[in-house]
Amino acid sequence: MSKGEVAAKAPVKVDVEEGKSYFWCACGKSKNQPFCDGSHKGSEFSPVKWTADVSGAKFFCACKQTGNRPFCDGSHKAL
Repeated sequence: MSKGEVAAKAPVKVDVEEGKSYFWCACGKSKNQPFCDGSHKGSEFSPVKWTADVSGAKFFCACKQTGNRPFCDGSHKAL
């Protein structure tokens, strides 16, 4: 699986709402990081849909190198 462009070298903290779906940017080109804005169109990338099972803070990956999509796994530390 291809990895997207590095959008940032730190995760993005998001307060998510239970039952709401989020579409994580996998390509790294979105201007609405860490979420998709359609910038992937015409590429091999597609957003990753994730639905919150509980409300609270989550750390979404912004470096796009994570092995735990859409969440940060610390991969940015090696960049």
